[in-house]
Amino acid sequence: MSNWCWPLISAFAWVSTAFAAAAWCAPPGHVELAYETARNGTVLAEVSYLLEHDGRTYRITETSQGRGVLALRGTTRRTSRGIVSPQGLKPVEFVDERTGRSTARANFDWEAKTVTLQYKGEPRTEPLPPQAHDRLAWLFDFAFAPRRHEAVFDLFDGRGQSHHVYTLAGRERIKTPLGEFEALRFMRGNDRERTEIWLASELDFLPLRILVVEKDGTRYEQVATKITPP
Repeated sequence: MSNWCWPLISAFAWVSTAFAAAAWCAPPGHVELAYETARNGTVLAEVSYLLEHDGRTYRITETSQGRGVLALRGTTRRTSRGIVSPQGLKPVEFVDERTGRSTARANFDWEAKTVTLQYKGEPRTEPLPPQAHDRLAWLFDFAFAPRRHEAVFDLFDGRGQSHHVYTLAGRERIKTPLGEFEALRFMRGNDRERTEIWLASELDFLPLRILVVEKDGTRYEQVATKITPP
């Protein structure tokens, strides 16, 4: 059990039942996670994450390496660092580095309420929305923010901004290479085009599985193969 805990008071009885807890705890201060990413069932890449935090600040590093012919494209390395707040993760700096491409950056100034983006040109500064996040750390925000039935993110990656709303769609027991786990499923979109995320309630609400279904039926899936600890 993690040492970083905040009290939880749920406004919705059914949400309280889904989370089945009166308090919640952030993940351990050092967690390594590995995933396989597949397109229509064919594994394309291996993705690893390193999550580090001390209850006040955090740093997340993601490294992606393609398989087969995709390995020739090199690696992708994304990092996010910022603040651990009672409301969840608040990014300060996001960096996206890819072989053969310009580096994308986003810097968040929460006092000035601005975000500065840079990719292939001069940096530009924009207003910072209250639900601002970056395209890496938002996935782990579920493990740090108070439990909720709806999660709203304005995501930045150095190139631009996009708005996402995820709604709690239920509780399921799912099978993974790590075993079977109780998980909460969050979803955005509809039956034709959607993104679904399964968070392991037994593993501090870390992401177990991510499914993206595009309009043409193409399915991208990322499934956890290792989480150390817990």
